[in-house]
Amino acid sequence: MLELNAFNAGGDAALAVSLAGTLFFTIPSEEARGQVALFLGVTMLPFAIVAPLVGPFLDRFRRGRRWAIGTTFAVRAFGCWALAGAVASNSPWLFPTALTCLVASKAYGVTRAATVPRLLPPRLSLVKANSRISIASIAGATIAGPLATGGSLIGPEWSLRFAALVYAGGVVMAILLPPRVDSSEGEEHVAILDVTNARPRAFGVTPIVVTALRCNAGLRVLSGFLTMFMAFLLRQRPFEGWESRPTLLLGLVIGSVGVGSTVGTALGSMLRDRKPESIVLVVLVADAAAAVYAALFFGLTSAMVLGLVAGLSQQLGKLSLDALIQREVPESVRTSVFARSETLLQLSWVIGGFVGVVMPLNARLGLFTIAALMLGWLVFVFRGLAVGRRAARRRTRTA
Repeated sequence: MLELNAFNAGGDAALAVSLAGTLFFTIPSEEARGQVALFLGVTMLPFAIVAPLVGPFLDRFRRGRRWAIGTTFAVRAFGCWALAGAVASNSPWLFPTALTCLVASKAYGVTRAATVPRLLPPRLSLVKANSRISIASIAGATIAGPLATGGSLIGPEWSLRFAALVYAGGVVMAILLPPRVDSSEGEEHVAILDVTNARPRAFGVTPIVVTALRCNAGLRVLSGFLTMFMAFLLRQRPFEGWESRPTLLLGLVIGSVGVGSTVGTALGSMLRDRKPESIVLVVLVADAAAAVYAALFFGLTSAMVLGLVAGLSQQLGKLSLDALIQREVPESVRTSVFARSETLLQLSWVIGGFVGVVMPLNARLGLFTIAALMLGWLVFVFRGLAVGRRAARRRTRTA
């Protein structure tokens, strides 16, 4: 599984180099935003409807998980190879194909979610396993990123072909996963709506897990928003003195997210014995505070601070959610809850990305809007937490 995630991160890094350094700058900004907004809008509805059904559907087939993971790699391999040929001709399929690769990357996260618990070695916690997976992903991206950058210097199509080869390697690694990946023996399945409804205990999902899910959903919305909004904003309206270097500027801001994610992985390993239910709340507060800071004092420094905090918070929030699912959810439904939670988080990212694309390219307006949304979500989470605690006290008094 570590090798599989290294291939996934390596391919995604090579694809990101191609999109940021070549494809992203070949189409006029407004035209690109329109294509991205249309594609995300068309994608969100079917993703929201179909995603909760994917897990139970795959569980009916003996080799469902391996082939599902392999398919996400195959789609990206084919898409990158097709993109390599479309770059020179400026084909109208350029952005739909690129965004299909991004959606397949998100789908990989969902299909992988049910796989990790099934491959856990004895006495290895889910949090520690995910920390190791994150380290393997960082290693894969660190190796593939510079190689893709070198290929892009020869021609934009070469970094895409390199990404296609990496994804093709991922297809092979997926097929070679152990047979127990496809086994759901002893497991029960939970629909995604059951994870967040008002009667979570009936399905073994405690209010603490629901709160952690809500916190992580907010973190993913901010991440999706920053990825899309900053990409177009910094391209069309770069900071003073950076007009001739938009690619480097975008790399600094988006790269700060990767640095934050790396720091979050390290901190997650150090804090794995701390209270994860407190960590998810702290990182949501930190994200909201960073968004307010960036809105009030927008500039290169504040943008990089926001990216750093967003990356760190998302990683710590996800590791804490994993810990809570492992601790609070019965083993019979743990794999299903883990997969459904990942579906919810991926959908949250897509929603945030859609908001970032349709938002006017005004830094103050965009950042104040996302800051307000984060503060509103923070109030919603803490209000739900207070209501849950009052209900728990009432149950204790009547017991």
